[in-house]
Amino acid sequence: MGHGAAEGVNARFKLWTRAVVFTLLVPSSVAVLIPFLLSLYYTDQIELGGFNLIGAPFLLAGIVAYLASVVLFVSKGGGTPAAWFARFLSPLIGSEPEKLVAAGLYRWTRNPMYLGVVMIVFGQGLLFDILVYHFYACFLWLLFHGVVTGLEEPHLKKKFGKPYEDYLLKTPRWIGFSPDPPDDRRPT
Repeated sequence: MGHGAAEGVNARFKLWTRAVVFTLLVPSSVAVLIPFLLSLYYTDQIELGGFNLIGAPFLLAGIVAYLASVVLFVSKGGGTPAAWFARFLSPLIGSEPEKLVAAGLYRWTRNPMYLGVVMIVFGQGLLFDILVYHFYACFLWLLFHGVVTGLEEPHLKKKFGKPYEDYLLKTPRWIGFSPDPPDDRRPT
């Protein structure tokens, strides 16, 4: 392996390591640690009978959505989930992708990571019958919506220009179907 190839492997290793560190620090705290702490103080439960198992698919789907999005950010975008406004932490958690990521789940929603985190919290609320988790999930969605509309979208419009503006027209912010899906999603 030549010197350049070794540097490439080292750079990819650092990128993946920073993505893991980010995941352990931020989404894990938001989706696991904070709900756990909330459950210590707010013990009201929802009595769902045997229906609490419907939380498992939400929890699993949220985990898969988040992890699949991280893989795309690292492999296709060349960055980590770290937001641009946290760049002072980039030696620890990396920095935002260098390229626009519009593949995978990003074809169906512009924010699969945020949706994944909300689904994880909501799924835990159902699975463990903890009412405060549902209020927390709603709070998170409102917070994420504010961050996306007030900070991230304006920044990404400046950074990526017309390709991002085209992406905004084709892909819903949260969930739904695009008014003009790409050719590979058109019904045949």
